[in-house]
Amino acid sequence: MTLREIIVATDSKQTTTLKHRAILDLREFAIIFAYVYITLGAIMLMKAAVLHAHGIDYVHLGSAAVKAAVLAKFIMLGHALKIGDGDRSGPLIWPTLYGAFTFMVLLVVMSIIEEAVVGLIHHRSIVESLAQLAGPRLEETVASIVITLLVLIPYFAFRVLGEVLGEGRLARMFFVALD
Repeated sequence: MTLREIIVATDSKQTTTLKHRAILDLREFAIIFAYVYITLGAIMLMKAAVLHAHGIDYVHLGSAAVKAAVLAKFIMLGHALKIGDGDRSGPLIWPTLYGAFTFMVLLVVMSIIEEAVVGLIHHRSIVESLAQLAGPRLEETVASIVITLLVLIPYFAFRVLGEVLGEGRLARMFFVALD
């Protein structure tokens, strides 16, 4: 085999591996995005219903889609950095709660950073941007954090159980007809 053939074979293998990895990442992103978007969309609809009862029109499902995409990317980043990975021995509730809690903290921190950056883009100081989160909307912010934790618990339960059962087995059990 010539050097050129080795380089072409290596490049082809890398491209296939890179392409396969990109497809897997896109699929994972789509699944996380869908899960987060559905939950955020439900929260937005509830908020719209409450505000509508008080004569205020509010439906921002587009912002839910953008926020879901950002959160899905943050979640994928957390997985890539192995955040929330810990001891998997013992009852599955512990790694589930540990993962959910650590990712809740990650999402809160990343959302604070995101809010600060958006504020800077809109020519507001970081203090002004963060004051909106902790000021008059404090109850809403705390409720959002609690809801985030509650949304992450089933996500991590599914993920931890899937790891214990083996690659793709839990998903097949859920989505493929059993004979």
